[in-house]
Amino acid sequence: MKKFKMEAVVGIFVVFGLLCVGYMTVKLGKLDWFSADTYPLVAKFTTVTGLKTGNPVNVLGIEVGRVERISMDQEELKAVVEMRIRKDIKIYDDAIASIKTEGLIGDKYLSVDPGGGGDLLGPNGIITDTQAAPDIESLISKYAFGEVKMEQGKDQNTEKGKQ
Repeated sequence: MKKFKMEAVVGIFVVFGLLCVGYMTVKLGKLDWFSADTYPLVAKFTTVTGLKTGNPVNVLGIEVGRVERISMDQEELKAVVEMRIRKDIKIYDDAIASIKTEGLIGDKYLSVDPGGGGDLLGPNGIITDTQAAPDIESLISKYAFGEVKMEQGKDQNTEKGKQ
């Protein structure tokens, strides 16, 4: 009888542990089993350097979706970003999508300014006004190797102040 009680307690503990591991996998993996409460949108960029599938989509600083797929439009030579947005978030046809960085060298995310002056975008609507992320590496290399030049007016003002 003691052996049965011990096996039952161990079995309950193992099942509870597996449920906890499953829950954490879903939460940390940010899996979305109930995608019926979202709708797809598309944005086209000149470059999407650093953006990956699964990165967050933010509207007014609030996470409202995820990047679903990144592909290339061969005819327009643009990167096509497909995302899923919560159904309760309204995005208009004058919206602006931009790629931003969390912190100085953090992960990229897609920031959407929802607009408000035009018509609502429905499922598979296209955000036409986009801004690619600035290439920090090229800016740093230009600065480090002296390719960034000071403005002409600043140089003259500095010289006048020294005289």
